[in-house]
Amino acid sequence: MKLNQSLLIGGIFFILGCQSQVEKQEEASSANGDTPNFVIIFCDDLGYGDLGVYGNELIKTPNLDQMAAEGMRFTDFYSANPVCSPSRAGLLTGRYPVRMGINKVFFPQSWTGMSPEEVTIAEMLKQKDYATGIVGKWHLGHHHKYLPLQQGFDSYFGIPYSNDMEAVVYMRGNDVVQEDVDQRYTTKTYTEESLAFIEENKDRPFFLYLAHSMPHVPLYASENFEGKSKAGLYGDVIEEIDWSTGEVLKKLDELGIGENTMVLFTSDNGPWLVFGPEGGSAGPLREGKQYTFEGGMRVPGIVRWPGKVPAGVTSSDLVSTLDMLPTIAALTQSDLPSDRVIDGMDITDHLFDQKSLGDRELAFYMDGQYRAYRSGDWKVKMPFKGSKRRWYSEGVPAHDTLLFNLAEDIGEENNLVKTNPAKLKEMVAMMQDFEASLGDLPPTLRIRQKADNSHKEKQKKWLEESNSKE
Repeated sequence: MKLNQSLLIGGIFFILGCQSQVEKQEEASSANGDTPNFVIIFCDDLGYGDLGVYGNELIKTPNLDQMAAEGMRFTDFYSANPVCSPSRAGLLTGRYPVRMGINKVFFPQSWTGMSPEEVTIAEMLKQKDYATGIVGKWHLGHHHKYLPLQQGFDSYFGIPYSNDMEAVVYMRGNDVVQEDVDQRYTTKTYTEESLAFIEENKDRPFFLYLAHSMPHVPLYASENFEGKSKAGLYGDVIEEIDWSTGEVLKKLDELGIGENTMVLFTSDNGPWLVFGPEGGSAGPLREGKQYTFEGGMRVPGIVRWPGKVPAGVTSSDLVSTLDMLPTIAALTQSDLPSDRVIDGMDITDHLFDQKSLGDRELAFYMDGQYRAYRSGDWKVKMPFKGSKRRWYSEGVPAHDTLLFNLAEDIGEENNLVKTNPAKLKEMVAMMQDFEASLGDLPPTLRIRQKADNSHKEKQKKWLEESNSKE
């Protein structure tokens, strides 16, 4: 009898223990599983043709190839603009940069930046008690009110501008913590900081924005990658970014939160082709950074979310970085700002169930000028006066109005203006309707003050007169 009582009591404690364990698991699931984490990995000047999974045969990107195999790869994924600052503003706010007056690239001399009145993904998620962190390049203003901690982020570590500008310093929070930065270790350092952020916030919902400084020139890779790629230094840099992505994904899986984390890998714009072998590749696309041809704005886009986003899916639907804020809002049941237009759309149903996004439209701007428009497979491009090749920009010949069917002509080689005038008329009308819907736009934010050089002109004249008297 005593033996049976002991067995009974032991059984009761075993059942209670099991129930306690189940309750703990349910609590963990409730705390973490219903509130997803978000990681956005944003490269700088990475081209459409720079990854193995997008057709590059020289650069080895096994981690990104695997990420695509485990998730969704987009063939028609667009940045919000073909240059750095506007594209970042568009990603974080879900709004066309022209609505914010952010039409050019900010510099360390800039007194302006993205307005604190804008609502970023980070600010939206703070309302849901998310931990929010950015590691890497900011490039939306360095004066106090424009920095990440004033734009919804709890933490910031990185370089505030492009790595070729006079501001290659490491900042932590609002302060400069290192003035002499060895850029060979930038990608490695960003990776370590990102892994630390994930580890620190593994028990609460978080948003990590990892904005790589590479492969923007000047290029640097650590000794573990330098000289290892068949594609030269550029390939070394991409292969280190691939390693970095693998480390992030591995950390998520090791912590048991991979299935509760949506990870997006993409780029701010196309490759800087004027730098030749150190400028990357747009693959089959026309032109690159600074232009509204496909090579300037169509970029790699890969989403991984095990158990949510089906594995091995290739999507040809039209998707944009503008879609990230409304999609994250839907996934977290966050309220979108009601006092402004959000240009992106919620693509949750497409991610989860591959439901078509329809013949949606996208507008293409450069320097605040409305240069092109896409609806479905069709794209119309306005006349361009042409540009000369300079150290900072590829030259592009002048052209009249262009009309392309991108489903049949990804390289934008066949102008269909003359053969399809009805479609041209339709597209131009749609383009004009969209422009009218924007209403009054703010003036372009000033990125530099013009220096008063009158004293130098007087000096030059005085020196010439003095020299002539000698």
